[in-house]
Amino acid sequence: MTLAELESASREDLKAYWKNLYDTSTPSGLSQAMLTRILAYEVQSLAGKGLSKRTRQRLAVISKGGTAPSKPLVQTRPGTRLVREWNGITHVVDVTETGFLYRGENFASLSAIARRITGAHWSGPRFFGLNNRKHAA
Repeated sequence: MTLAELESASREDLKAYWKNLYDTSTPSGLSQAMLTRILAYEVQSLAGKGLSKRTRQRLAVISKGGTAPSKPLVQTRPGTRLVREWNGITHVVDVTETGFLYRGENFASLSAIARRITGAHWSGPRFFGLNNRKHAA
């Protein structure tokens, strides 16, 4: 089934496709919209557009009883200084070997610092403008 076919499929067709894929009946209480989303993911996954190589490797390690290494998605090197202005105040964060130093306090994540600065939940890498970089200079 293609993504276009999933969009227009009846609930019964979706349930039959689910049975074919998973060899089990659909879970009770699953809305047609959610059923379509799950099957759409599976269609994309079967087409080779599923989980990233990194995620598959991490899952393989976990499935064998190990723990996947916790590697941050955004790499910053110790010694890097991040600067962000927020509400007229300049905030400076230094990257250390063990985490991040902000105003003399150590933090394990940039998100915790962004939360401290803004009072709201933020993605730390996004707050500090690191989303589109593989490595911070």
